[in-house]
Amino acid sequence: VGQVVEVRPHPNADRLVLATVEYGAAEPLEVVTRAPNLHVGDAGQKVVFATVGARLIDPYADTLKYQTLKKTKIRGVDSMGMVCSEKELGLSDEHGGILILPDDAPVGTPLVDYMGDVVLDLDLTPNLARCFSVAGVARETAALTAAALHLPAPMVGATGDPIAGRVDIEIADPDLCRRYSAALITGVTIGPSPEWMQRRLRLAGMRPINNIVDITNYVMLEWGQPLHAFDYRWLQPRTLGGPPAIVVRRAHPEEKITTLDGVEHTLGGEMLLITDGGGPVGIAGIMGGLDSEVKETTVDVLLEAANFDNISVRRTAAALHIPSEAAQRFGRGVDPELTLIGLRQACELMRTLAGG
Repeated sequence: VGQVVEVRPHPNADRLVLATVEYGAAEPLEVVTRAPNLHVGDAGQKVVFATVGARLIDPYADTLKYQTLKKTKIRGVDSMGMVCSEKELGLSDEHGGILILPDDAPVGTPLVDYMGDVVLDLDLTPNLARCFSVAGVARETAALTAAALHLPAPMVGATGDPIAGRVDIEIADPDLCRRYSAALITGVTIGPSPEWMQRRLRLAGMRPINNIVDITNYVMLEWGQPLHAFDYRWLQPRTLGGPPAIVVRRAHPEEKITTLDGVEHTLGGEMLLITDGGGPVGIAGIMGGLDSEVKETTVDVLLEAANFDNISVRRTAAALHIPSEAAQRFGRGVDPELTLIGLRQACELMRTLAGG
């Protein structure tokens, strides 16, 4: 962990700057960089600082390639290290700028001690889908070792008007949907999730998107309950003047939906859909629709926590070639009692991390 002491213009290149970085040694070092998020006059930013000899990922290589950092001269100026991007560290594909760390990052601390975590890499057989979450692994470990299991009971600090009358929900095909729970979170501010949450998602192989979507993925990894967040204002009512509607039903033959990945799918009659008053807004247990996704302009979120028939989800995911994280769990069976647990935990995180 380093801290920028000073950023000066490069004497021989307009697009480069000279950054002096303190990193816990007796003297700071100067590096040449073209990072677009470091500007002349900057100071105080906490950064990831690599010294000569560090082994980093080459961000410009077509395949995974490592390079050992050497002392170099760039346009006539010695560069004694590097301020690093996420891609150079192997954290993500982000290389549009260097990684800026939180203000409380301790200067001089090895990055592995500051950002590192122990990661359990579990190779599970199909009958161990109950271990697709931290809570599931804890429960399995307690069963194997006779240790006491300590799982928190998520509670939510709910304020404002009740949800009653603000959303119209119907399970039209209960043989494929055992339970559908929903919560309304209003007044959220969309932005990045906290660094600790982004780091844990990346370590679990997921790409951070924004605070709302990240919370749904985080709770799924924590409890094993897949969740989906709709932009409440995009959900249509069933009747003129009525509240936004959610209807869980089988698809009509040849019905179409464009999913979050931008792909249009033609559906069959045994596939289960989440619909509103205007048509499909999600493929049940697999992936949401593009139109109702959470966007930068989203203010109100309708949060779904449901339980779907595992065989239906498995067949639909295979037919449509959508191997989503949600389908991986629903396709192997999820406890219907988890819907309220996941819903409460996500609501509380959206209250505390998104201002809802």
